[in-house]
Formats: sequence, C-alpha cells, structure tokens
Amino acid sequence: MDLRNKTILITGGSAGIGFEAAKQFLEIGSKVIITGRNQEKLDAAKKLYPNLIAIKSDAAKAEDAISLYNQVKDLGGIDILYNNAGVGVMPSNLGVTNNRHLEGAAYEMNINYLAVIRLNNLFLDMLKSRKESAIINTTSVLSYVPSLLEATYSATKTALAFYTKSLREHLRIANSHVKVFELLPPAVETELIAHRKIKKMSTEKLIKGLIAGLKKDRYTIRMGYTSTFYFLNRLFPKLAFALVNPKKSEQYLK
Repeated sequence: MDLRNKTILITGGSAGIGFEAAKQFLEIGSKVIITGRNQEKLDAAKKLYPNLIAIKSDAAKAEDAISLYNQVKDLGGIDILYNNAGVGVMPSNLGVTNNRHLEGAAYEMNINYLAVIRLNNLFLDMLKSRKESAIINTTSVLSYVPSLLEATYSATKTALAFYTKSLREHLRIANSHVKVFELLPPAVETELIAHRKIKKMSTEKLIKGLIAGLKKDRYTIRMGYTSTFYFLNRLFPKLAFALVNPKKSEQYLK
C-alpha cells in the first residue's frame, strides 16, 4: 500500500501510540487527522505538529462519531481509518462478581469493540469510493492468550480480532478493494500499563512495524513477542497461559 499523500484518521491520536503514529505518518507524507477526548492534549499535539488536524471526539459517544464523520467529510474525506482508541480498566481486588467489574467491562466493550464497528460502518462507503483505502484495527497479544488481570479487556480484543477477520472476508466476497489490517501489539510503553514491571515495546518501534506492514500489504501485523505467543498458544496452550499469568499475579485477584 502506498501511504504517501493518503489522508489518515487516527482515533485516540493525542497521546501514546496514536500520537506516535500521527508523527510517523506525517513524516512519510500522509495527511493526518487525530481525535481525542482531551482538548488540551489535542492542542499540545497541534502545537508540536502544526500540520495535524485535531478534532475533539469521544469514541464512547455515538453522537460524537456522527459529528466526526461530518467534519471529516467536509475536509475532503479519508483514505485510511486507524481505530487506535482503546481503554483498559485497572483490575480490582474485589474479584469479578461485582457491579464495578460489570461497569468496567461495559466501558471497555463500548470503546474497544462497539465504537470500532460504529466508525467502520460510518466511513465504509467513503473508503470504498477511494482508489486505495484501508481500515486498521488494533487488537492485542491478549486476543490469543487472556490475562487474568485484564480479563474483560482481553475479551474485547478477542471480539475485535474475530470481527476484523470477518470484515476482511466480507469485503473480499463483496469484491471491495478496502484493505483490512489487524495490528497486534505486545505490551507497549504507554500510560495504561506504566505501573507494570514487564517487558514493553516502544511506541516508536511499534509504529515503524505497522507502517512497514502496511507498505507490504501484510494484513496481520504481529509485533514483538506476539508472533511467539501465536504459535506457542497453538502448540502449548497451557504454557502460553502460564507465561501470561504467572503465579505472582494471583495475589492481585484475592
């Protein structure tokens, strides 16, 4: 896929992985639109990179999604929709059978899964109208092996992974040229897991890998140890589960 002169919309683009993606896509000659809930963070990103177009939009809200679509349409549309926005609720020591756990699960599912479908549905006709276009969905290594500490987060990413594969096949059967990419990061150096003492990939390396995969039309982009866990889970699922969920993590679940 030729990324030069393409217009890309990056949700959750004011910080972390999304901000690094905005930076690198600008560097290769793409036009970049970012969204986020925090106006101050959007303003800060715009100040650092004046060529960015920043739109305040909450992925959790259907009305924001419609407003975002209309604003993007007025700007001339997009070629690539990068569904990067995602959330994770910190695990509680109260276990899984309580209202707070249910509320957290609903919050994660709305943003990590349902919001992606909502935006894809809104923008699909626009993407179909382009000569070359794509959707990028961000899943996770936890869509292969669930984490006990992030049980519902793992579930949302598994749902998104199945949806992504199905969407790709639906579009192929419909003879659509819209490409559907799945980015599978390992643990990444972001605020979400800053407290976790585990091996993490830099956002810079992750996005370099994403861009390389897009250029080669590699529809499933497994980064870092995600590839190892993909094969390990197929051959030795108990070992893969134990590596993701070491015994010491059980103390947080009691």
